[in-house]
Amino acid sequence: MTFGILSFGAYIPRLRLQRKAIADAHGWFNAALKGQGKGERAICNWDEDAVTMAVEAARDCLVGQDAAKVEAVQMASTTFPFLDRLNSGVVAEALNLGQDLAASDAGQTQRAATSALISALRGGPATLLMAAEKRPVKAASPLEMTAGDGAAALLVGEGEPVAKLIGSATRTTDFVDHYRTPESEFDYQWEERWIRDAGYMPLVPPVVKACLAKAGIAAADVTRFCMPAVLAKVSNSVAKAAGIPDAAVADNLHAVCGETGAAHPLVMLVAALEEAKPGDRIMVVGFGQGADALLFEVTPAIEKLPARLGVKGHLARRREEANYSKFLAFNDTIELERGMRAEADKQTPLSALWRNRHTATGFIGGKCSKCGTLQFPKTRICVNPNCTAIDTQENEPFSAKTGKINSYTADRLTYSPDPPACYGMIQFEEGGRWMMDFTDVDEKQLAVGSPMRMMFRVKDIDSQRGFRRYFWKAAPAAEFSGRA
Repeated sequence: MTFGILSFGAYIPRLRLQRKAIADAHGWFNAALKGQGKGERAICNWDEDAVTMAVEAARDCLVGQDAAKVEAVQMASTTFPFLDRLNSGVVAEALNLGQDLAASDAGQTQRAATSALISALRGGPATLLMAAEKRPVKAASPLEMTAGDGAAALLVGEGEPVAKLIGSATRTTDFVDHYRTPESEFDYQWEERWIRDAGYMPLVPPVVKACLAKAGIAAADVTRFCMPAVLAKVSNSVAKAAGIPDAAVADNLHAVCGETGAAHPLVMLVAALEEAKPGDRIMVVGFGQGADALLFEVTPAIEKLPARLGVKGHLARRREEANYSKFLAFNDTIELERGMRAEADKQTPLSALWRNRHTATGFIGGKCSKCGTLQFPKTRICVNPNCTAIDTQENEPFSAKTGKINSYTADRLTYSPDPPACYGMIQFEEGGRWMMDFTDVDEKQLAVGSPMRMMFRVKDIDSQRGFRRYFWKAAPAAEFSGRA
């Protein structure tokens, strides 16, 4: 048995904001934005955040894996929805991983994910490591152009790894290229050329060389070099300084996704593993108050890994979004008049949330042990009129089940942050039905009989107290073909 990366997955939101829309909106004020108005960046739907993306990336990672063997869950981000609630605990609950596991959050630096990965690879419990980011950006800022939303997940543990760590190195120094404090909503960034000349170039190449030396590998033998950097050619310059061939430098996905912050080193690693062959050597670098470098060697097990969407599949699952105002509204960058129907008090009784956590977060229904009937929600009495047995319900997860639309409504009277509110009756293929909200749907494409899959999303947000409730919604299953 060998320790290493057993599986991998990713999640990129469906919506792609065209950078030209940003440049067109603000070019009158900052003409330099027009030169950056090429390509597109991934943006979250109104009901997505770092937690929901981490859940989807983890589901992608766990395809073909025994989730019961996960012993620890860790989530890395600098944009956690909660500052004093275990965000990885929400993810573990949504994935129904049980309570007998360790969970922790890692943040406060752009290399939170790579540092957490180094720790996980030192041996120990089987760890599901996720990194997700939805960074707030100020309108007309360079970060608004370069950032993107997304997540990645790795399963690390003992077994038959698809990639094993053969060397790592790290350096910590308080180089402040940007920062965000509890009092500030947006990042404050210093001049880009200075970040390149005083940050990347002096700090990263020595760490890369130290990693290669520990692995006993020549720089020329690196197959793929993954280092997030939105500054043009910085990753190429770092690779050259360390002796790594320019051909090995990986695409940073800027044109089709944008940089996903602390998650981006793992997003790039997953993208590299999707194309990797046995024997390939992949180096991943995380930069932020120093640098981490990890060198992996791909094993023959990569060829036996079941299909998943990963980065490539999620990038293909896209819908172009040219409405810049919608992006601003989804991120509360502008204040809309949402009408009286949006003014209902959405306080969440935490006691009720605790009692119903398996139903609301884990999407656990029931299966009658007497007749086998499935139902949601789980109740004491079987819904089968030919059975009606009492207290025969066993826990039955519904999150991985698919269903079809029995009926639907596109409602423009009910308040929705993205009208119309689409919802309807879902008939699950194995049995059971539930009236539920739809997400990532186009109103004109709704049809009875359309296949749907479940996705973990934000149900609503209590704007008075800052609490957000999560639940499961139905999304078109056709976009997820090739993955369970």
